[in-house]
Amino acid sequence: MNVERIFSIHSEKSFYSLALEIFSYQYNNVPVYRQYCDLRHRNPDNVKHILDIPFLPIQFFRHHEINSGTAYDVVFESSGTNEENTSKHFVADKTIYEMSFTKSFQHFYHTASNYVWLCLLPSYLERKNSSLVYMTDFFIRHSTHSESHFYLHQLEQLYQTLIHCIEQKKPTILMGVSFALLDFASTYSLPEWSDIIVMETGGMKGNRKEIVRSELHQTLKNAFRVNSIHSEYGMTELLSQAYSKGEGIFNSPPWMKVFIRDIYDPYNVGIVNKSGGINCIDLANIYSCSFIETQDMGIVHNNGSFEVLGRIDQSITRGCNTLL
Repeated sequence: MNVERIFSIHSEKSFYSLALEIFSYQYNNVPVYRQYCDLRHRNPDNVKHILDIPFLPIQFFRHHEINSGTAYDVVFESSGTNEENTSKHFVADKTIYEMSFTKSFQHFYHTASNYVWLCLLPSYLERKNSSLVYMTDFFIRHSTHSESHFYLHQLEQLYQTLIHCIEQKKPTILMGVSFALLDFASTYSLPEWSDIIVMETGGMKGNRKEIVRSELHQTLKNAFRVNSIHSEYGMTELLSQAYSKGEGIFNSPPWMKVFIRDIYDPYNVGIVNKSGGINCIDLANIYSCSFIETQDMGIVHNNGSFEVLGRIDQSITRGCNTLL
């Protein structure tokens, strides 16, 4: 399949048409996904609409090798308390991932290389095979600014670099995991308002008490002297990212769509303006599985934008007897 077609989608009609084509390819070439579809009695002969396509529960990535049988360039691995708790995404062609994250970013912002990238990602840097570290490392290496850098615990150095970039009026993105940005905010506060982009990737990773997004964003806005906090929504099992420029409202690139399912009836997909479980279609996942049922809660609005409300509570999952 011509991968360029994925990143050339220009309409909802072309998205739906290519999604059905990719479903047929993955049914025939990804054994685990085919077995799951057969249990659901779904196949290319009886799937005629995009919402007829089965969404693979994301837990399958923890216990199975989800790929089309081709050799793979890289294996991305999620965080977990032990090896058994990690998801693994076997990526057949890392250049597809690179195309996806560069084009995703450019779709919502500008060319990534034009920015200073300051990345505060301690929990990700401390483990191997993080897809987020791969992406940000790519952005850092291709940045036209020498200030671009990873930060582990060097908060004073980060503070001085931020001051320098503001004074030099350099377009700057500070991307950080939520708890690390809060650690910075508890010690430092920038002296003036600026146009830097502060982008959180979510997650306290057990380092801080979970707080609601509005409280997190207000604390960060006060410390970094910015009018809004941006967010990135991605995961190990997806090769594309959605972005929010404020208020926790996300939008996806043209080759990625988010749907909401009823958490008590996971086959009821396509709910609008009502909270439920997040299902993602990521056509960039061409050689693994493009149709993923996540464990995140969210809500999709009429215009296709969405919010992420948190993780699905395990008590809800245990009470849902229709989940596989």
